[in-house]
Amino acid sequence: MAESRLIQGRYRSLDLIGRGGMGEVWRARDESLGRQVAVKCLKPPGPEQDGHFTQVLRERFRREARVAASLQHRGVTVVHDFGDDSAAGGPLYLVMELLEGRNLSQLLEDNEARPLPVDVVLDVAEQMAAALGYTHDQGVVHRDLKPANIMRLTDGTVKICDFGIARLAHDIGFTAKLTGGGMAMGTPHYMSPEQIAGGEVDHRSDLYSLGCVLYEIATGAPPFDLGDSWSVLVGHRDTIPVPLRDHRPELPEHFERLVLDLLAKRPEDRPGDARHLHRRLVEARLGPGGTVGAPAPLPAWAAGMTAGRKAGLDARPASGEWAVLTGSWTATRADGARPIVRPDAAADPRLTAAYGLPRAGSPEPGDPDHPDALAAGHTRAFTLSRAGRPEEALAAYAAVARGRARALGPDHPDTLAARQEEAYELGRLGRHREAYEVYGAVLAARARTMGPRHPDTLRCRHNLACAMGALGRYADAHRIAAEVAADRAEVLGAEHADTLLTRYEVAYALGRLDRWEDALAAFRQVAAVRERVLGRDHPDALAARYEVAIALGRTGRPAEAVELLRALVRDRTRAYGAVDPETLRARHVLGVNLGRLERWDEAVAEGREVGTARAETLGAEHPDTLVSRRELAVGLGRLGRWDEALPIYRELSGIRERSLGDEHPDTALAHADEAHCLERLGQVCYQEP
Repeated sequence: MAESRLIQGRYRSLDLIGRGGMGEVWRARDESLGRQVAVKCLKPPGPEQDGHFTQVLRERFRREARVAASLQHRGVTVVHDFGDDSAAGGPLYLVMELLEGRNLSQLLEDNEARPLPVDVVLDVAEQMAAALGYTHDQGVVHRDLKPANIMRLTDGTVKICDFGIARLAHDIGFTAKLTGGGMAMGTPHYMSPEQIAGGEVDHRSDLYSLGCVLYEIATGAPPFDLGDSWSVLVGHRDTIPVPLRDHRPELPEHFERLVLDLLAKRPEDRPGDARHLHRRLVEARLGPGGTVGAPAPLPAWAAGMTAGRKAGLDARPASGEWAVLTGSWTATRADGARPIVRPDAAADPRLTAAYGLPRAGSPEPGDPDHPDALAAGHTRAFTLSRAGRPEEALAAYAAVARGRARALGPDHPDTLAARQEEAYELGRLGRHREAYEVYGAVLAARARTMGPRHPDTLRCRHNLACAMGALGRYADAHRIAAEVAADRAEVLGAEHADTLLTRYEVAYALGRLDRWEDALAAFRQVAAVRERVLGRDHPDALAARYEVAIALGRTGRPAEAVELLRALVRDRTRAYGAVDPETLRARHVLGVNLGRLERWDEAVAEGREVGTARAETLGAEHPDTLVSRRELAVGLGRLGRWDEALPIYRELSGIRERSLGDEHPDTALAHADEAHCLERLGQVCYQEP
């Protein structure tokens, strides 16, 4: 890729970032969107390769690139685009987010081969475990984890790079060979024993490689640093690693045990999965009981952060990780929403006077900073928000906040109310970094002027916990929410609606920390109180019962979940109708758990009915409808009815491409589904006599 070359008519190379066995990485400018990106250009096959080989390479590249593009997690490098520029004499290429930071290998070099600080090591371990937990849930194994493939950004975020590249190298045969041995290699210092032996590789091989990486950054050297490659490989196979604390006594005992568990020679002796590993790290950091008595400072990665999400809203996607029959979670709503704590008083007419809001139709004086004009502006902003116009609502709230700051002062309750609404709308627009900054500033002002346990301050603290969850920092979200729940119980009462809402947030964070038994108990408590206080048919009581069903499924009790969901569907149908979106959502999760019980005929029947009802009531291209359609296709595939699944997958691919664009991760996932279905159909046809 020459200097200033324009690849695919869109990406202009600027400078070389790195070079490796699979190709080069360039910093480039996306001429269409005006942003800088990283472009990985794969080496073309040699002239000795025939046309069939080249075609296989391109097809497998597309397959692996689609998988990489479908991954959406804070700890995984984002893939924006991929393609084949060979028609113009160019390479196969991946377009990724441009990361500002250093990989772990570079950090060790910067530190003159000395180990990294203990707090950094523990933070890297926790973030990597969370990222691998997500990718392994998607059925994606990295195969080549090493310090050079793990970036630590300037804000402390840890990202794993090059998903799909190692698998591509393995499939095509680009990997290096042991001299005279003919064994495909990864990177010797980080290879699992089963990978060395050429055996079956699954997620537990990644866990072993993670253990090698953590050992090196914690002690300054890999576990088997024995000179030549062959000795290193034999060390992985036969040698027991030296305990980490023998090299570095200040390392925590729990961390040493964890790393040595990861380095077990047999896959079955390692931790079961990365989520379990993440839970162990989080519990060790939080201490007994999972909370701390006094508010802990924000972690290093959050220093100077300008991020967050809207109050009461969750970052669960409408498809992907939590939206398939075999997925690990199912969204409460297609837009990811859970019960919302709006920061403005207009949500409650009883508080209109307290917040200075006018009645409808109040005149707007000529002075924009006049109290009546500002109150009218606040009402207009709220109306825009309710009408589903968040960009306009954000601009209106920002104008009100500026006017109130000039007229009333930056710390006046009305000013803070408008700023908190700004944060809410920023979250709706996905601008979480900015939302977090606003929530943090409002919280500081409320605590300073009203005290940390004033109801308005508690509401803002709750919102901050929600924002932390949107960032994927579920341990911090859990800690903050638990503290707010305790304070709300003392100030408002244990059964106050706000207290229960924060306890609900605590339960949700527990689930994301993979502490599902604790989450189940917490959701059951909230459900019981809401049912007693609000009544069995109240929406909040029904929502808590829904989450109990989710937790039952995640704790391996799908039969109990099915029983609860059937009752929930009956109650929702009776109270709100058969085609109410929440009734259909409960039926959707019923289908999920029928699939977990391998009752695929019933799951398919349920999915077909829910999809039809959603199409009629919500529209054929509504996110909920698309989720149901995809799950129907998944169920048909599990029954071997790939010919019936294929038209559905093709329809979804077309809708995603038309509505989201070709480079959106959901579009890539839809194309991958279609390709997988075609592959399975080809296998079936090939096997037929």
